[in-house]
This record gives sequence, C-alpha cells and structure tokens, in this order.
Amino acid sequence: MFERRFLPVVVVALVALLVLVTGLWAVDSNRQSTTEVDSSGQPRQIVHNWKLVTTWPKNLPGLGTAPENFARYVNEMSAGRMQVRVFGAGEIVPAFEVFDAVSQGAAEVGHGASYYWKGKIPASVFFTAVPFGMTAQEMNGWLHYGGGLELWQELYAPFGVIPFAGGSSGVQMAGWFNRELKTTQDLVGLKMRIPGLAGEVFDAAGGTAVRIAGGEVYTSMQTGVIDAVEWVGPYNDRTLGLNEVAEFYYYPGWHEPGALLEFTVNAKAFAKLTPDLQAIVRAAARAANQDMLDEFTARNNESLQQLLQAGTKLRPLPEDILALLYEKSLVAMAKLRAADPRAEKIAQSYDAFATNVRAYHEISERAYLNARDKVLPPVIPKPVD
Repeated sequence: MFERRFLPVVVVALVALLVLVTGLWAVDSNRQSTTEVDSSGQPRQIVHNWKLVTTWPKNLPGLGTAPENFARYVNEMSAGRMQVRVFGAGEIVPAFEVFDAVSQGAAEVGHGASYYWKGKIPASVFFTAVPFGMTAQEMNGWLHYGGGLELWQELYAPFGVIPFAGGSSGVQMAGWFNRELKTTQDLVGLKMRIPGLAGEVFDAAGGTAVRIAGGEVYTSMQTGVIDAVEWVGPYNDRTLGLNEVAEFYYYPGWHEPGALLEFTVNAKAFAKLTPDLQAIVRAAARAANQDMLDEFTARNNESLQQLLQAGTKLRPLPEDILALLYEKSLVAMAKLRAADPRAEKIAQSYDAFATNVRAYHEISERAYLNARDKVLPPVIPKPVD
C-alpha cells in the first residue's frame, strides 16, 4: 500500500533531480568554456587579447576612427573579457599586408579596404567600390539584406578570414591634380595614385595608376612621384594636407561612389569565442560601420569650406572625361567577369540589386533632392580662384 501511494512521488523526485543535475552540468560546461582554473583550483576568467592591424596611420581621423571604435565597443560590451589593441600601418605589418596577417593568424582582426587585395582576390573589388556603382546606403542594403555579405564570406572563406562591413566614406572626391583638366587628352601620361578597378580604368583612359599606401601619398605628390592622387574626401584629405601639394580638387568620385571598408577576422580566432562574444564582435563591426558614415557626413562639408578658404580650386570633372571613364569602366568590368567565375557570380547579384534600388531611388532619394533644390537656395560650393 505504501509503495503504491508514494511511487509517483519518488518518480517525480528522481526526474527533478535528473533535470537539476543536467542543468548544473550545462552551466558548468559553459563556465569551463569561458574560465580556466588557477594553481589553487579557483576559477579564473579567460581574457581574449586580440591585435587589430590597419592599413591606415594610427588614429587617422575618419578612416582610423573605425578600428578604434570597434576596439572600444568590444572591450566595453564584453566587460573586459575581450581586449582589442589597435596597431596602425607599419607598426606590426605594412599597410598592404593586413589581409595576409589576419589570414595567417599574426593578427586576429584587420581593418582596410577589400580592393587592396585585388591581386590576390580579383573579385574583392566589389566589396569596396565599383566605378559608377552603388552608394554607401545602397551598398549596406545589398550586404545586409541582398545577399552581398554571404557572397563576401564565401569569397574569403578559403583564406580563413571572415569579413564584416567596416565603415564608408560616402561619395568620395575625384582627387587632387597638379594641373587643370580640360579634355580627355589631359589624362594622357598622368601618374595618379588610384587603386582597385578604377586603377585599370584610369590606365585605359591614358593615365598611369600607381599603388601607394595612405601614409605615403603626401610625400609622393610633393616629390613628383605622382601627378595626382585620390584619397577620400575633404575631411581626410585636409588632415593629410593634400591641399599643400596640389592646386586643383575635382569632383565627383566616379570611382568610389560609396567606398566601403572592411573588418577582417581570423576564422579560427572567431571560433574560439563563446556565442555571446561572437555576437559582440558582429555588433561592434555593425556599429563602427554606421558611425564612420555619420562622421564623414558631418565633417566633410566643414572641411571643404576650410580648403576653399585656403585657396583650393574646386572643379567638376569635364563631361567628356566622365564619359570616357564610364566607357572604360564597362570594359574593365567585362574583363573581370570573363576572367573570374567568382566575380561573375558576385556581379550578377550586385547588378540586380543596384538596378532595383536605383529604380526605387528615382522616386525617393533623387525625387526628394530634386524637389528640395527647387524650393531652397543653391548651396553648391563656389570655386575659389
């Protein structure tokens, strides 16, 4: 009689005990993944110390702000469980060796621009800028909601690297020139620092594209190694003092209409993180990505005004030069797609999204800007001669 009355109670108690033991095991298992035991047998928290290498001079305003922000976000959100230290170009590795450093595990994370790896990964140019391509807002839409990020991850996977959007300068300037451009003939023989697919376009237009890291552009212009340089836009260009070594400043940035930067993370280092720390890395990259565009939007205009007041001669690119550059851009893109199946796959996705978003922006962004221009006074900066 006793056994019949209390058997259900015993069964429930045993089940509850089993659940409790299982739960404690799970908690302990998770704790072991984030802590280790010291010599006295007490648990000790593991701290992941990461090195972040960049292609920019350390603390460069704009471009150099993003890696600093990323490091700060990760450090704060992880409550110290991750410590990211930022190194500028040349402190650990040269600017153009950042991708290899992350791929090989010499650094856990890098910050740069994907088109710098064009020689190794030709299709990488899509994830910085395509001449006459998408703006920053459109690029972010493609990456995060149009399949672009998945294609980017697939492209970098063989190198053991995980990419994340790492900021955008918005529409850039066409660059600084030491002589005025009037016709397409003025491009012939011109030596210009201009990377990525745009460099091929510039070559085809009669110029000579030169690959130079950011920390070297001022000296290269000053010493006559190059005749022109595109860097970013007024905010960064003024910081580097490019107005001191060139007289003419041209717009628009046909080559980089929404130049996207990247955070590259070593896949093995990322896999060692617990799920919450992985989420923190993703969130920190996403926040730094947006912050850079915000900063450039806020700072470019005031910097341009300062450049104009200092005597910079602002000029629009002549229409025949823009037409030639567009014609050569089509040729360069066709060659890239024909030579690389991965580029063809990415291009199909990029073009489809760009076409669709452009159609919508005709009745949204462009329509609004046109309407605003009709009712507000002109605000185009006037060249200072």
